[in-house]
Amino acid sequence: MNNDKLKNLTVRALSGVVLAALLFGATLISGYGYVALMAVIATVGVWEFYNLCEGCGYKPQRYLGLMLTLAIFCLASLAFFEVVLNACCWGNRVIYAGLLLILLLTFFSFILELFRAYDNPIANVGATLMGAVYVALPVSMMLAVPQLLSGAEGWQPWYAICYILIIWANDVFAYLTGIALGKHRMCERISPKKSWEGFVGGVVAAVAFAMLFGWLLDGNLLVWAGLGAIIAITGVAGDFVESLFKRSADVKDSGAIMPGHGGMLDRFDALLISAPFAFLYLLLTNL
Repeated sequence: MNNDKLKNLTVRALSGVVLAALLFGATLISGYGYVALMAVIATVGVWEFYNLCEGCGYKPQRYLGLMLTLAIFCLASLAFFEVVLNACCWGNRVIYAGLLLILLLTFFSFILELFRAYDNPIANVGATLMGAVYVALPVSMMLAVPQLLSGAEGWQPWYAICYILIIWANDVFAYLTGIALGKHRMCERISPKKSWEGFVGGVVAAVAFAMLFGWLLDGNLLVWAGLGAIIAITGVAGDFVESLFKRSADVKDSGAIMPGHGGMLDRFDALLISAPFAFLYLLLTNL
């Protein structure tokens, strides 16, 4: 291994350790730390998404999109504070006001485009709103996933950590299996290195780790196994989606906030697509 590769590997490893420490530290400290962590992922993620849109020649309304992202996330946070942390009782009026703000910002994006001298107004408005849908909604759903998974009152940090660890297990074992056995490519047009063998290895690992966590947390192993399969399958889709966006923008990474790992979207692309499916799955299992 030459010096450059060794240096890159060292930077990536150190950056990964710091990222894991921040993720787990913020989550374990309190529910407020977890909310702050998700807020950072949402705001930085949507900003990177708009960078990709501009790389494709579009002109999203960055600041309105960021306001819409924060409005969606804040509304979800209010529900989190009240239901999970029992911190306060906001009442229906605040919820209605939040929903009204989201609607107003959404339709104001159409009006704002009238005063912008850019081509492709439909694409510009679409890119603006898509940033909130692609980033803000899934991250907001992640606030509810630990509560739905645990079924217990109060903040349950280990359920949030286990969710992230399942994503990482899928990613790591898909990579290792792909290197060792990968022969049949999944979608060379988007990601030439991903193989069906790696995909299967990742799904098996995700289900195995999910069942292990379910056993450690005294949960329903079948529910955890299903969650692991959903996270793995939709997480791979999330990886492909972000790769497609980056190819369209002709960039290698969505950003450079994490040395050796790229941007926020590069690190959490699997979470963005898996969270809505996991949220729906856990809602159904809790009926």
